Amino acid sequence: MTAVQDTTGMAPDDVQAKPAARPMVLTILTVVTIIGVVFGLYMALGYAGTDVDQGDVQRVFYIHMPAFLGAFVALGGTVIGGIQYLRTRAVKWDTLALAGVEVGVALALINLITGMVWARPIWNTWWTWDPRLTSEAIMVLTYAAYLMLRQSIENPEQRRRFAAVYGILAFVTVLITLLITRIRPDTIHPVVIGPSVQNDVAEGAFEVAATSGVTAALMSNMPFWALLVPITLMWYRIRQENYAERVHALKSRIMNQ
Repeated sequence: MTAVQDTTGMAPDDVQAKPAARPMVLTILTVVTIIGVVFGLYMALGYAGTDVDQGDVQRVFYIHMPAFLGAFVALGGTVIGGIQYLRTRAVKWDTLALAGVEVGVALALINLITGMVWARPIWNTWWTWDPRLTSEAIMVLTYAAYLMLRQSIENPEQRRRFAAVYGILAFVTVLITLLITRIRPDTIHPVVIGPSVQNDVAEGAFEVAATSGVTAALMSNMPFWALLVPITLMWYRIRQENYAERVHALKSRIMNQ
Protein backbone atom coordinates (compact mmCIF):
# COMPACT_ATOMS: atom_id res chain seq x y z
CA MET A 1 0.00 0.00 0.00
CA THR A 2 1.62 3.24 -1.17
CA ALA A 3 0.18 5.20 1.72
CA VAL A 4 2.20 3.17 4.22
CA GLN A 5 5.47 5.04 4.55
CA ASP A 6 8.31 5.31 7.03
CA THR A 7 8.81 8.75 8.53
CA THR A 8 11.60 7.90 10.96
CA GLY A 9 15.14 8.78 10.08
CA MET A 10 14.08 11.49 7.62
CA ALA A 11 16.61 14.03 6.53
CA PRO A 12 15.85 17.69 7.31
CA ASP A 13 14.90 18.37 3.71
CA ASP A 14 12.52 15.42 3.82
CA VAL A 15 10.88 16.73 6.97
CA GLN A 16 10.22 20.09 5.37
CA ALA A 17 9.06 18.60 2.11
CA LYS A 18 5.44 19.11 1.19
CA PRO A 19 3.39 15.96 1.92
CA ALA A 20 2.50 13.94 -1.13
CA ALA A 21 -0.77 14.82 -2.82
CA ARG A 22 -3.64 12.40 -2.52
CA PRO A 23 -3.08 9.57 -5.03
CA MET A 24 -5.52 9.35 -7.92
CA VAL A 25 -6.24 5.74 -6.95
CA LEU A 26 -7.39 6.87 -3.50
CA THR A 27 -9.58 9.57 -5.01
CA ILE A 28 -11.23 7.05 -7.33
CA LEU A 29 -11.60 4.57 -4.46
CA THR A 30 -13.24 7.26 -2.32
CA VAL A 31 -15.76 8.16 -5.03
CA VAL A 32 -16.58 4.51 -5.71
CA THR A 33 -16.99 3.82 -1.99
CA ILE A 34 -19.34 6.77 -1.45
CA ILE A 35 -21.44 5.85 -4.49
CA GLY A 36 -21.50 2.21 -3.37
CA VAL A 37 -22.63 3.04 0.17
CA VAL A 38 -25.40 5.30 -1.14
CA PHE A 39 -26.49 2.65 -3.62
CA GLY A 40 -26.44 0.02 -0.87
CA LEU A 41 -28.64 2.20 1.32
CA TYR A 42 -31.12 2.55 -1.53
CA MET A 43 -31.19 -1.23 -1.98
CA ALA A 44 -31.69 -1.73 1.76
CA LEU A 45 -34.27 0.98 2.37
CA GLY A 46 -36.07 1.19 -0.95
CA TYR A 47 -35.59 -1.90 -3.10
CA ALA A 48 -35.82 -4.80 -0.65
CA GLY A 49 -39.29 -5.83 0.46
CA THR A 50 -40.50 -5.46 4.03
CA ASP A 51 -40.07 -8.57 6.12
CA VAL A 52 -43.50 -10.02 6.93
CA ASP A 53 -42.56 -10.97 10.50
CA GLN A 54 -40.09 -8.30 11.61
CA GLY A 55 -41.17 -5.30 9.59
CA ASP A 56 -38.84 -2.51 8.54
CA VAL A 57 -36.41 -3.02 11.43
CA GLN A 58 -35.07 -6.08 9.59
CA ARG A 59 -33.49 -3.69 7.09
CA VAL A 60 -30.65 -2.89 9.50
CA PHE A 61 -29.24 -6.34 8.72
CA TYR A 62 -28.12 -5.07 5.32
CA ILE A 63 -25.62 -2.86 7.16
CA HIS A 64 -25.28 -4.91 10.34
CA MET A 65 -23.75 -8.00 8.78
CA PRO A 66 -21.46 -6.32 6.17
CA ALA A 67 -20.14 -3.94 8.85
CA PHE A 68 -18.89 -6.87 10.92
CA LEU A 69 -17.17 -8.37 7.91
CA GLY A 70 -15.59 -4.97 7.30
CA ALA A 71 -14.32 -5.02 10.89
CA PHE A 72 -12.95 -8.51 10.21
CA VAL A 73 -11.01 -7.21 7.19
CA ALA A 74 -9.64 -4.19 9.07
CA LEU A 75 -8.58 -6.21 12.10
CA GLY A 76 -7.05 -8.78 9.76
CA GLY A 77 -4.92 -5.89 8.49
CA THR A 78 -3.77 -5.39 12.06
CA VAL A 79 -2.55 -8.97 12.17
CA ILE A 80 -0.66 -8.52 8.90
CA GLY A 81 0.82 -5.25 10.12
CA GLY A 82 1.87 -6.78 13.44
CA ILE A 83 3.53 -9.80 11.86
CA GLN A 84 5.37 -7.66 9.32
CA TYR A 85 6.51 -5.21 11.99
CA LEU A 86 7.94 -7.98 14.15
CA ARG A 87 9.69 -9.35 11.08
CA THR A 88 11.07 -6.11 9.62
CA ARG A 89 10.80 -3.47 12.39
CA ALA A 90 9.54 -1.08 9.71
CA VAL A 91 7.32 1.64 11.22
CA LYS A 92 4.96 1.58 8.22
CA TRP A 93 3.63 -1.82 9.32
CA ASP A 94 2.88 -0.54 12.80
CA THR A 95 0.96 2.32 11.18
CA LEU A 96 -1.07 -0.21 9.18
CA ALA A 97 -1.81 -2.18 12.37
CA LEU A 98 -2.98 0.95 14.19
CA ALA A 99 -5.23 1.99 11.31
CA GLY A 100 -6.73 -1.49 11.22
CA VAL A 101 -7.67 -1.37 14.90
CA GLU A 102 -9.23 2.09 14.74
CA VAL A 103 -11.29 1.33 11.64
CA GLY A 104 -12.14 -2.17 12.86
CA VAL A 105 -13.44 -0.92 16.20
CA ALA A 106 -15.55 1.74 14.45
CA LEU A 107 -17.16 -0.85 12.16
CA ALA A 108 -17.66 -3.27 15.05
CA LEU A 109 -19.49 -0.53 16.95
CA ILE A 110 -21.73 0.04 13.92
CA ASN A 111 -22.46 -3.68 13.99
CA LEU A 112 -23.28 -3.59 17.72
CA ILE A 113 -25.44 -0.46 17.51
CA THR A 114 -27.48 -1.70 14.54
CA GLY A 115 -27.91 -5.01 16.37
CA MET A 116 -29.27 -3.18 19.39
CA VAL A 117 -31.68 -1.22 17.18
CA TRP A 118 -32.95 -4.54 15.80
CA ALA A 119 -33.10 -6.24 19.21
CA ARG A 120 -35.32 -3.66 20.88
CA PRO A 121 -38.53 -4.44 18.93
CA ILE A 122 -37.68 -8.10 18.27
CA TRP A 123 -36.34 -9.21 21.66
CA ASN A 124 -37.99 -6.38 23.65
CA THR A 125 -34.61 -5.31 25.03
CA TRP A 126 -31.65 -3.28 23.86
CA TRP A 127 -29.19 -5.83 25.17
CA THR A 128 -29.08 -9.44 26.28
CA TRP A 129 -26.08 -11.47 27.31
CA ASP A 130 -26.36 -13.74 24.31
CA PRO A 131 -23.04 -15.51 23.47
CA ARG A 132 -22.64 -13.61 20.18
CA LEU A 133 -23.36 -10.22 21.72
CA THR A 134 -21.14 -10.93 24.70
CA SER A 135 -18.25 -12.15 22.55
CA GLU A 136 -18.41 -9.06 20.32
CA ALA A 137 -18.53 -6.74 23.32
CA ILE A 138 -15.41 -8.49 24.64
CA MET A 139 -13.82 -8.13 21.20
CA VAL A 140 -14.42 -4.38 21.11
CA LEU A 141 -13.11 -3.94 24.67
CA THR A 142 -10.04 -6.02 23.80
CA TYR A 143 -9.14 -3.70 20.95
CA ALA A 144 -9.98 -0.63 23.04
CA ALA A 145 -7.35 -1.95 25.44
CA TYR A 146 -4.93 -2.12 22.48
CA LEU A 147 -5.36 1.63 21.99
CA MET A 148 -4.89 2.25 25.71
CA LEU A 149 -1.72 0.13 25.65
CA ARG A 150 -0.26 2.29 22.91
CA GLN A 151 -0.94 5.43 24.94
CA SER A 152 0.65 4.02 28.09
CA ILE A 153 4.11 3.17 26.65
CA GLU A 154 6.38 6.13 25.93
CA ASN A 155 9.26 4.33 24.22
CA PRO A 156 8.26 4.16 20.52
CA GLU A 157 10.04 0.92 19.66
CA GLN A 158 8.75 -0.86 22.75
CA ARG A 159 5.24 0.47 22.11
CA ARG A 160 5.23 -0.84 18.56
CA ARG A 161 6.60 -4.22 19.58
CA PHE A 162 4.07 -4.74 22.38
CA ALA A 163 1.23 -3.50 20.19
CA ALA A 164 2.21 -5.88 17.38
CA VAL A 165 2.09 -8.92 19.67
CA TYR A 166 -1.15 -7.77 21.29
CA GLY A 167 -2.81 -7.06 17.94
CA ILE A 168 -1.98 -10.53 16.66
CA LEU A 169 -3.25 -12.33 19.76
CA ALA A 170 -6.40 -10.18 19.99
CA PHE A 171 -7.60 -11.52 16.64
CA VAL A 172 -8.69 -14.67 18.50
CA THR A 173 -11.65 -12.66 19.81
CA VAL A 174 -12.66 -11.84 16.23
CA LEU A 175 -12.64 -15.51 15.23
CA ILE A 176 -14.64 -16.50 18.31
CA THR A 177 -17.25 -13.82 17.56
CA LEU A 178 -17.49 -14.94 13.94
CA LEU A 179 -17.95 -18.63 14.74
CA ILE A 180 -19.77 -18.64 18.06
CA THR A 181 -23.28 -19.05 16.63
CA ARG A 182 -22.08 -22.34 15.13
CA ILE A 183 -20.44 -23.68 18.27
CA ARG A 184 -22.77 -22.51 21.04
CA PRO A 185 -26.17 -24.29 21.07
CA ASP A 186 -27.71 -21.84 23.55
CA THR A 187 -27.46 -18.69 21.43
CA ILE A 188 -30.64 -16.87 20.44
CA HIS A 189 -28.74 -14.88 17.86
CA PRO A 190 -30.09 -15.55 14.36
CA VAL A 191 -28.05 -17.11 11.60
CA VAL A 192 -28.89 -14.55 8.95
CA ILE A 193 -28.27 -16.50 5.74
CA GLY A 194 -29.65 -20.00 5.33
CA PRO A 195 -31.41 -22.19 7.87
CA SER A 196 -30.11 -22.00 11.41
CA VAL A 197 -28.63 -25.10 13.02
CA GLN A 198 -30.55 -24.20 16.18
CA ASN A 199 -33.95 -23.32 14.77
CA ASP A 200 -35.66 -24.30 18.00
CA VAL A 201 -33.67 -21.69 19.92
CA ALA A 202 -32.91 -18.77 17.60
CA GLU A 203 -35.34 -15.87 17.76
CA GLY A 204 -35.93 -13.43 14.94
CA ALA A 205 -34.08 -15.42 12.28
CA PHE A 206 -34.90 -15.05 8.63
CA GLU A 207 -33.80 -16.78 5.45
CA VAL A 208 -32.88 -15.16 2.15
CA ALA A 209 -35.93 -16.61 0.39
CA ALA A 210 -38.40 -15.23 2.94
CA THR A 211 -38.55 -11.66 1.62
CA SER A 212 -38.24 -10.31 -1.91
CA GLY A 213 -35.02 -8.42 -2.63
CA VAL A 214 -33.15 -9.69 0.44
CA THR A 215 -30.36 -11.34 -1.54
CA ALA A 216 -29.92 -8.37 -3.88
CA ALA A 217 -29.85 -5.85 -1.03
CA LEU A 218 -27.43 -7.89 1.06
CA MET A 219 -25.07 -8.63 -1.82
CA SER A 220 -25.15 -4.98 -2.90
CA ASN A 221 -23.97 -3.81 0.51
CA MET A 222 -21.49 -6.61 1.13
CA PRO A 223 -18.58 -5.60 -1.16
CA PHE A 224 -18.75 -1.94 -0.15
CA TRP A 225 -19.00 -2.30 3.63
CA ALA A 226 -16.88 -5.43 3.87
CA LEU A 227 -14.06 -4.33 1.54
CA LEU A 228 -14.12 -0.78 0.18
CA VAL A 229 -15.17 1.04 3.36
CA PRO A 230 -12.44 -0.47 5.59
CA ILE A 231 -9.74 -0.19 2.93
CA THR A 232 -10.60 3.43 2.12
CA LEU A 233 -10.80 4.50 5.77
CA MET A 234 -7.56 2.70 6.63
CA TRP A 235 -5.77 4.40 3.75
CA TYR A 236 -6.89 7.83 4.95
CA ARG A 237 -5.93 6.98 8.54
CA ILE A 238 -2.47 5.85 7.41
CA ARG A 239 -1.97 9.12 5.53
CA GLN A 240 -3.09 11.06 8.59
CA GLU A 241 -0.62 9.17 10.79
CA ASN A 242 2.17 9.80 8.28
CA TYR A 243 1.40 13.53 8.43
CA ALA A 244 1.43 13.40 12.23
CA GLU A 245 4.85 11.72 12.15
CA ARG A 246 6.14 14.44 9.83
CA VAL A 247 4.92 17.12 12.22
CA HIS A 248 6.50 15.30 15.16
CA ALA A 249 9.82 14.98 13.32
CA LEU A 250 9.74 18.68 12.39
CA LYS A 251 8.98 19.71 15.98
CA SER A 252 11.85 17.56 17.23
CA ARG A 253 14.21 19.15 14.72
CA ILE A 254 13.17 22.67 15.75
CA MET A 255 13.47 21.90 19.47
CA ASN A 256 16.98 20.50 18.94
CA GLN A 257 18.26 23.54 17.08
